[in-house]
Amino acid sequence: MKAIVLQQNNEFLLEEIDIPQPADNQIQIKIIASGFNPIDYQMTENRSEKKLLHSNVLGREFSGIVTALGKEVKDFKINDAVFCGSGSMGSNGTYANYICVPEAIVMHKPDTISFEEAAAIPSVGLTALQCLNRMKASFLASILITGAAGGVGNMLVKLLIANGYENFIVTAGNDHSIASLMDLGVKENQIVNYKNQKINEAAIILNKGNKFDIIVDLVGNEIAEITAPLLVTNGIYVDVTTFSTSLSRELLFNKGATIINISNYAYGIEKKYDYYKQGLNQLRILLQNKLITPPTVAIVGNMEVATVLEAHKILRENKAQGKKLVMQIDTV
Repeated sequence: MKAIVLQQNNEFLLEEIDIPQPADNQIQIKIIASGFNPIDYQMTENRSEKKLLHSNVLGREFSGIVTALGKEVKDFKINDAVFCGSGSMGSNGTYANYICVPEAIVMHKPDTISFEEAAAIPSVGLTALQCLNRMKASFLASILITGAAGGVGNMLVKLLIANGYENFIVTAGNDHSIASLMDLGVKENQIVNYKNQKINEAAIILNKGNKFDIIVDLVGNEIAEITAPLLVTNGIYVDVTTFSTSLSRELLFNKGATIINISNYAYGIEKKYDYYKQGLNQLRILLQNKLITPPTVAIVGNMEVATVLEAHKILRENKAQGKKLVMQIDTV
């Protein structure tokens, strides 16, 4: 099969490698579309994410068609359309024609969405769902979400609205982001435009002069330092970024905050496959019943090195404009 392989010098090459064969509990899948994530380019740099590299073929989520089954597989058959957040649990990454993954982390694709849309869901969907489930917000709790127009924020907003939450404020930085959030059902008086408003002032005003019970940080760094003081004493701070600073940590400590770190990887490293299966199934039901919509997809290109380089550049420069970047691997 063909695969885009990361070399020792951090360059990518399109190569021919062996097609992986499924173990007894695995499914072999022909990949139709592969989603890009910031961790992809971060794994090529000197960051903590590089430690998560399990294959020189990158890519951690995909959709495709089942092509072979291990002898213990029960819930799938050949030609089933599926999607999956493979993380570091597959035979290789998803910049390739084929992958083998445990049956326990695979989910049938809703027929209401395309393969490209399905490939865009697992990472942002599971992350947003984990935020929602772990913060355990009451309907009266006030919530501030920074970076809401990004992939995870967009999905979290959809989940909040689908579950009946109304008491939340979001931040966005341009007209396109604001318009995209309003298209989801976010009202104008729920949005802080951080380009022409001071978050620490505008957010409190929109929250009727009160601090927030819960803050979901999807940006980190300086924004974490601005938003940490907006949390109530003993409030909940949901950190999706790992980009906290010494000042933001000090501010949150002085608040007595409960900090919830969000990581899909934690479940993969401990082989807690039910997290992936149950989460994807929740998302599948919502998508199938059209209670939420899939991410807006931008197809960067076909399986070529140039596609990978372009996608990584867009993500590194934070220019995805709220769209989920996808590479088309094959056709159906």
